[in-house]
Amino acid sequence: MANKKTTRKAAAAKPATTKPAAKRAAGTKKRVSFAVAAEPGSQVFVSGSFNDWDPQGKPLVDKKGDGNYAATVSLEPGTYEYKFVINGVWSVDPNCKEWIQNSLGTLNSVLHVE
Repeated sequence: MANKKTTRKAAAAKPATTKPAAKRAAGTKKRVSFAVAAEPGSQVFVSGSFNDWDPQGKPLVDKKGDGNYAATVSLEPGTYEYKFVINGVWSVDPNCKEWIQNSLGTLNSVLHVE
């Protein structure tokens, strides 16, 4: 008899905790655009606290071939640090108004997603 009660509780709890969590995560993300100018033909990525500082985390694309690179990332609300990686060189966002010193003694750009 005790096994039946435990089974019912576990079965009832599973759908209640799974569905709302999935809806919250999907509903709160915001589309954030990143853009930077670089030499046409460059390899440009955005890397930051939102993708574990992967140097090839999110590629930016130069659709017109004019050196204007852009990408969009979906992020939860919060504060993030990031940099562009242009041909292997880490660079702050020259259009970002807020920077913070990192543990390496260089600067990271700061992004606030509301």
